[in-house]
Amino acid sequence: MIEIQHVSKSFGGNQVLKDVSLSLEHGQVVAILGPSGSGKTTFLRSLNFLERADSGTLRLGDDVYDLHSANKKQVLEVRRKTGFVFQHYNLFANMTALGNVMEGLVTARKVPKKEAERIAKEALDKVGLSDRYDYYPAQLSGGQQQRVSIARAIATNPEVILFDEPTSALDPELIGEVLAVMQDLAQSGTTMIVVTHEMGFARNVADKVLFMEGGVVVEEGTPDRIFNHARQERTREFLQRVSGVPAASGIPVATAKAA
Repeated sequence: MIEIQHVSKSFGGNQVLKDVSLSLEHGQVVAILGPSGSGKTTFLRSLNFLERADSGTLRLGDDVYDLHSANKKQVLEVRRKTGFVFQHYNLFANMTALGNVMEGLVTARKVPKKEAERIAKEALDKVGLSDRYDYYPAQLSGGQQQRVSIARAIATNPEVILFDEPTSALDPELIGEVLAVMQDLAQSGTTMIVVTHEMGFARNVADKVLFMEGGVVVEEGTPDRIFNHARQERTREFLQRVSGVPAASGIPVATAKAA
C-alpha cells in the first residue's frame, strides 16, 4: 500500500496544494487530470522532495515519511524507492543512452559498472531501444529520449514511478510510442502515478483517476465512473472541454482526445 495524506504547499501567499490525499495498491496505475495550474505537478514533485511540502506524509510499505521535515537520509530513501519521469527528459547530453541509464546506478547506488551495464541494457530493451545503446540524446527523437528517461526510472526497480506529463513535450506522432511503453509497464504490474493530458491513457490504462483543480481533489474514482458518471459539475465541464463532447450527469463521455 502507498498512502499520501494531507499534502499542502504554498508559494508565498499562493496555496497551490490544499490537503491532498491519495492511496493506491502496489501494481496500480493512478492518472491525475486537471487544468494547468491545478497543482498536479507540484503534488507529484512533493512526493519525491523536488519540492518541499508544507505538510503531509508519504507511506511506502511500512515506512512513513514526513514530506515537510524529512531529513537527508529519509529523502535519499524515498528517492531510491521512487522513479521520476520528467516532461523534458533531463538526459545528460554528453552520455549515450546506455550511459544515461547507468549513471544513477553507478554514482548514486554504487552498483559495479558491469552489473549496471547489464541492468541498463535490460531496461533499454524493455522500452524498445536495444538498437540505440550507443546513441547520444541529440541523435534520438523526442520519443526515444523519453523512452531512455523511462528506462532510467525502471532500471532502479522502484516501488512507484512518478510521471509528470511525459508526453507533453512530444510531437503528436511520437506520443503513441511513449504511451505504448507506459501501457506495457502497467500490464507488467509497475506501480505508477501519472500526471497526464492523455485522456485515452487515463481511461483505458489507469485503475483510478483523480481530477484536480485549485489545489484540491475535486473527484476521484474508477475511469468508468469519472468518464461516464462524474458526480461533480466541474469534472464534467473539464471532460467536455478536452473531448469536445457534451457531458451531462449520468451520460457517458465519448473517448476523449489529448488536451
